[in-house]
Amino acid sequence: MDSLVVLAETSSNSSDSTSHSTLRFLRVTLHIVRDHLLTDELAQFSAQLPLLVRGMMFEGWVPKRTPSRERSAAEFIAAIEAQIGETVEYRGPEDIKYVFELLNARLTAGEIEDVCASLPESIRAFWPAP
Repeated sequence: MDSLVVLAETSSNSSDSTSHSTLRFLRVTLHIVRDHLLTDELAQFSAQLPLLVRGMMFEGWVPKRTPSRERSAAEFIAAIEAQIGETVEYRGPEDIKYVFELLNARLTAGEIEDVCASLPESIRAFWPAP
């Protein structure tokens, strides 16, 4: 999975998105997923990401604060939205699902299944099947 391809695909999700907003949205979504995973699963998940995307994912990570206590999909979405702020291009949960679909298309199905198995049930149900 090439970093530039991932960023281009994320940007193409919305014709109105700016590259700054796209990068911010991808980073925030990866951070919230990251904070729900145990260290071993996070290491396996990140190993399949391109270097640039992996770096974004680990930016600001504090292992002693993980895994996150958010248990519902609503809390998961709210955590992303709190960090996204007033980004005009953000279209709500459909953009979060788009990031999940991008990961589904770029990572192995087995790794996606492992990540989803590590998430609370309501968040797992929000992530489309690979």
